[in-house]
Amino acid sequence: MEPELYQCILRSLSESVCAVDLHLRIRCLNNQARRLTGVKTEDALGASLEDVFPPEAGELHSLIATVMESGKPIRGARTYIVNTHGESIPVIANAASVLDNTGSLSGVVVTLQDNRAVEVLRRELRQKYTFDDIVSKDDRILRILQILPTVAESESTVLIVGPTGTGKELFAHAIHHASPRSGGPFVAVNCGALPDTLLESELFGYKKGAFTDAKHDKPGRFALAKGGTLFLDEVGDLSRATQAKLLRVLENRQYQPLGAAEAVEADVRIVAATNQELSTMVEAGQFRSDLYYRLNVIGFRLPSLSERPGDIPLLVEHFIEVLNAEKGRHVRQVSATAMSWLMRHDYPGNVRELRSIIERAYVLCPHDQIEEDCLSLHLLGGPPLCEAPPPRRAAVPLGRLAPEEQRRLIEQALREHDGHRGRTADALGIDKSTLWRKMKRHGIQFAVSSEQASASPAAR
Repeated sequence: MEPELYQCILRSLSESVCAVDLHLRIRCLNNQARRLTGVKTEDALGASLEDVFPPEAGELHSLIATVMESGKPIRGARTYIVNTHGESIPVIANAASVLDNTGSLSGVVVTLQDNRAVEVLRRELRQKYTFDDIVSKDDRILRILQILPTVAESESTVLIVGPTGTGKELFAHAIHHASPRSGGPFVAVNCGALPDTLLESELFGYKKGAFTDAKHDKPGRFALAKGGTLFLDEVGDLSRATQAKLLRVLENRQYQPLGAAEAVEADVRIVAATNQELSTMVEAGQFRSDLYYRLNVIGFRLPSLSERPGDIPLLVEHFIEVLNAEKGRHVRQVSATAMSWLMRHDYPGNVRELRSIIERAYVLCPHDQIEEDCLSLHLLGGPPLCEAPPPRRAAVPLGRLAPEEQRRLIEQALREHDGHRGRTADALGIDKSTLWRKMKRHGIQFAVSSEQASASPAAR
């Protein structure tokens, strides 16, 4: 086969292809594999397998070694690789021997199928979220994630404090599924959604005849969560009477269903959450201090999204990935201009609000890239959907982004505007001189468009 045709076939494959020789040196890495790993082809060829697929993906190394030893192919192996950003990517791997002209083993070829969409759907359907599902690079969140595995292993009560929409239940799910109780149920109850008279029976259940309409036994959430985790959301909304009953459960590990003659063991782990300052409520006499200390054995606080704006691009990418898996589409990204709008918003509804904005834009945008006119700009302090944007915008808070994110956003905007610095600066809401300084700082070199080249120096 002619080398040109061989290369053409490799480029056209939808699967990632990598081949190594007997010394585990990379001899082939097609474009799809380059996109999956984040490694440039010219940097990969001749490099060791560990340079392209770090040792964390040890199972892939093991698959290749097995094929080399046995000569037998391996099909459909589910494993993970780690890309250049340190992200674990689930893949389905196939590996087979490569023979030379004499029939001797000369290496191994591996195909990798990106399995992220399937894994996303599996987690969504099973509601089994892990620490890997928590998307953040904020130092405060990362410090919490460092201690959560140890917290999950314990039986201690956990209190999660944070504004509405910051993902408190996601953290509770992750704690449960990393704990020894992961084989048991995860049961959630919103303490602020029910009146006090119903909440008690909802939590503790009741026996037949306990009241007029009690015609049969009804298990409460404590009974349903037996052997697992009970998540008490909005625990700050509990009445003083229900607070006293919950305190007895935490102290004695027993509860009594309404109408029952005997107490029942509370075989549950409690994770509580609130968007209120319980310490302030204790001082005001609105929340029992003894219950607060029982709940706050291990406590941590989640910052609002406006306090961690560097997470916005990560979350946007994650939500697009989830929506692609759910809807069967292949939206790649949001445009640089759309991202500038997203970066500028304060998000009073936090991560939940960002998810809603992205989902709405995803539905309305027919292309493979979410553009500015697909966003709910009235929510972002701009004009309503489909209205023309103002000619000049407030400065994009590029300073809120990490340097690599700044570079990526500027390069994306330059590509969208054919390298024209004037239009790029307008799209990003910054001056041309500011754009030029940032390009020099980040080492960005971009071809100048013919339209820009014909303009006067001042226009550039």
